[in-house]
Amino acid sequence: MDVVEKAVAGRFDLAQSIAFGFGGRDAGAGSVMRLAFCLDGYTDQVGAVVTQPDAQVLRVEVHGEADPQRVADQVARVLSADVDGTGYDELGGRDPVVGTAQARRPGLRPPLFYSAYEALLWSVLSARRPQRQMAVVREQLARAHGRTFTLDGVELAAVPLPEQLLAVSGFDPIPEIKLHRMHAIARAALDGALDTATLRAQDPEVTRAQLQTFEGIGPFYSELVLVRALGHTDVLPVNEPMVRGATAAALGEAEPLDPERLAEVAEAWRPWRTWVGVALRATAAQ
Repeated sequence: MDVVEKAVAGRFDLAQSIAFGFGGRDAGAGSVMRLAFCLDGYTDQVGAVVTQPDAQVLRVEVHGEADPQRVADQVARVLSADVDGTGYDELGGRDPVVGTAQARRPGLRPPLFYSAYEALLWSVLSARRPQRQMAVVREQLARAHGRTFTLDGVELAAVPLPEQLLAVSGFDPIPEIKLHRMHAIARAALDGALDTATLRAQDPEVTRAQLQTFEGIGPFYSELVLVRALGHTDVLPVNEPMVRGATAAALGEAEPLDPERLAEVAEAWRPWRTWVGVALRATAAQ
């Protein structure tokens, strides 16, 4: 196996990412993160064991046959460690709402879905179903039709590649209509329409409209992909009720903010509105 180290600019704490939970993953504990996913390009599945030997360094132990640097680059994106976060750190010194959230979860950056493809699959699976239950179904699908890695002594399965998913004609835990929608996502991925870097580089409103052409993907889930898969730092999650409620609580207001009020408050957070929204949601229970 190969090991790649990635430099991180700004405050980052891997333990905070592990404890956050994301993409249907349960929050964990400890200092080791294990990841299994479809590599960008959707032709390989890989595993990674991630540690943080130094405050400004991520260590990525790569499992699988893919280029280790590509794997490490994607891991950095998934952990929002591919962005220089010093400006976000400085924002906390100017804005008391942001500063309080940062103090409660120091070093937290938004942990992301592995890709637009995997975020869309999760959106279809989890729609109108309990997340914990559907996380189990996704794990069953990954073990049956994806690839399993042993990562630091723990087995973890990556979801099927688009080509593998299209070969699944039926899977009892997944209703036929959902599997049909997942197949449409797989075909789009094979056609190059779900390249995460390309989607990230274009105007978010263009991406939002593009994502909503998929059956079953409306405003909420298109925003989920924008905010929690592509790695934008400044897309405000106005359709996320928990963010509106957490912002109201941080401001001492009793009712969740409506989208217009949230947008008004968040003007002061540019260009870090995504990160602030995630931080407020993460600290709401505290």
